[in-house]
Amino acid sequence: MRIGIAGYGVMGALIRQTALDRGHEVPAVIDPQSDAAEVTATELACLSPPLDVIIDFTSPQAAVKNIERYGELKVSAVIGTTGWYEQMGRVASIVEESGIGLIWASNFSLGVNLFFRLIEEAATMMNRFPQYDPFVHESHHRRKLDSPSGTAKMIGDILIGKIEGKKTIVTELPDRRLKDDELHLSSSRGGTVPGNHRVVFDSEVDTIILEHNARSRRGFAEGAVLAAEWIRGRSGLYGITDFMNSIIGGVKNR
Repeated sequence: MRIGIAGYGVMGALIRQTALDRGHEVPAVIDPQSDAAEVTATELACLSPPLDVIIDFTSPQAAVKNIERYGELKVSAVIGTTGWYEQMGRVASIVEESGIGLIWASNFSLGVNLFFRLIEEAATMMNRFPQYDPFVHESHHRRKLDSPSGTAKMIGDILIGKIEGKKTIVTELPDRRLKDDELHLSSSRGGTVPGNHRVVFDSEVDTIILEHNARSRRGFAEGAVLAAEWIRGRSGLYGITDFMNSIIGGVKNR
């Protein structure tokens, strides 16, 4: 398969190596700021087929315009860039009009997405045990731009959607007592932590903790390349849940 890469930072380099390791070609690497030898162009206007799929880890400001270009080129895409989701309607129109396939996620790690499933199951069970109060904490390296992370927001959304007594996510440090229907989601930034997410169900008598630790960004790269293999030949807009359902089964509910 011929895979293009848009954005050649740490993730882009890992994705390229992972794709090559899996026997794919990477004839196009686009980045306006990198002077790496692997970069073939500085802007998407220079991109031309034949490509089977392009993997995009760029910036929120560029994401939708990039997707417009992929639609023009009829190249399916894997979008790992976050921060553009308020324009999902526009992206859906681009995908429908162009006939391409597009899969997006805030986190392509298979481990994280299995973690999401475990959280869903646990949260559903906890409706029968209201004495357990949930909260979420996540940690990332000091260079991470967003806080809370997109992954942490997805965890919060899962809990809000599954636990009947929780209605609102609070991300700031509250200087007041939390309301019963509020879920606290806190963040830490420092060091070189690739990513840690912890969901805690706490009661007066014990504590249950679900935790995912990323040891390196390699897991994100592997998931993105697997998603590229999956989206090839498909048309339409997909989320990571569709991809995971094809592997482990289940119904789309996020």
